[in-house]
Amino acid sequence: MFLGLRTAIYHVDDIDKGKHWYSEVLGVKPYFDQPFYVGFNVGGYELGLQPGAGDDKAAGAVAYWGVDDAAAAFQRMLDLGATVHEALQDVGEGIKVATVKDPFGNIFGIIENPNFKLP
Repeated sequence: MFLGLRTAIYHVDDIDKGKHWYSEVLGVKPYFDQPFYVGFNVGGYELGLQPGAGDDKAAGAVAYWGVDDAAAAFQRMLDLGATVHEALQDVGEGIKVATVKDPFGNIFGIIENPNFKLP
């Protein structure tokens, strides 16, 4: 039986640069920090970094991370070196989404969804 999302993993060509960039973006330090894997606790879910580049990166799968203010989060990520993948858009019922490419080529989604509440 599935229990829900636990971990989204992103591949980075430089694990130290990835750790620094994601620490800045997320506003937290990793709880697990090894040369082969870095893990961040983001609101009870794990964002993991693994060293490696190129064809390992997911094509077509995007994890959307919840934020309180999509416009502010989107701009902050751009200010920290991400590039626009899909601009911020209102998709209805107060839900706003956007995706960026991190400095390592991964697609990172954000979502502001006032209708979704964790149990």
